[in-house]
Amino acid sequence: MEITDKIMKDLIIVGASGFGREILRLVEDINQHNYSWNIKGFIDDNLNALEGVDCDYKILGKIRDWQPAENEEFACALAFPNVKRKIVESLKEKNAKFATLIHPSALVNPHSIIREGAIITTNCSISDNATIGRFATILGSGVAHDACIGDYSTLSGRCAVNGHVKVGSMVYMGCGVLVAPSKTIGDGATVGIGSVVISNVKAGTKVLAIRQNEWIFEGYELQSIFTRGKKNIDYRSLLWNWEDNCN
Repeated sequence: MEITDKIMKDLIIVGASGFGREILRLVEDINQHNYSWNIKGFIDDNLNALEGVDCDYKILGKIRDWQPAENEEFACALAFPNVKRKIVESLKEKNAKFATLIHPSALVNPHSIIREGAIITTNCSISDNATIGRFATILGSGVAHDACIGDYSTLSGRCAVNGHVKVGSMVYMGCGVLVAPSKTIGDGATVGIGSVVISNVKAGTKVLAIRQNEWIFEGYELQSIFTRGKKNIDYRSLLWNWEDNCN
């Protein structure tokens, strides 16, 4: 590891949960390749978030009380879009500056666009002319050519976003979501774990891909209204809107 004479920025990780500790490892990996930040620790409104956890860094204070200094940059280790946006905006009102983090193992096409505050973790692939929005979080996932991920959105592990897909802002995608080419996922939508999206998803909705006749969700046994009493259904082709159908 080579340390240059340039002035290092102090890096503070916003959020000390498990994801925050993953971001810590990401920054340490970056520093191993090109020493970029002086890691100071975490800020979190739960001062006991690291209790009982093996970690080399401490919680420095609460998010809501922190006053950013001139030499500080922040990494947003918050996955849920609504929380992410609220915290980022509150810190930016205090003139906080946010780092854009790309793990050394990520394959990022030089013709892609990575905007402020985005986080791209291990084994990601960002293809030709793809756009990753402000404070978007890409966790071990692939974003194909000409696809766009909106501001504050999160792709959980092993998602695959195909070419020309448009993912709006404030979207949360669970692990293993597959999105067919040229589909649109509207602002504020949530796509459940393991879903296969072959139709557009409306803004603000929550959907699951139906892969079998019955689901267990939040303690309730559910049977799809689309498949009840029918045989030989291709369950991979259906979406379940749990806001409409689980109340």
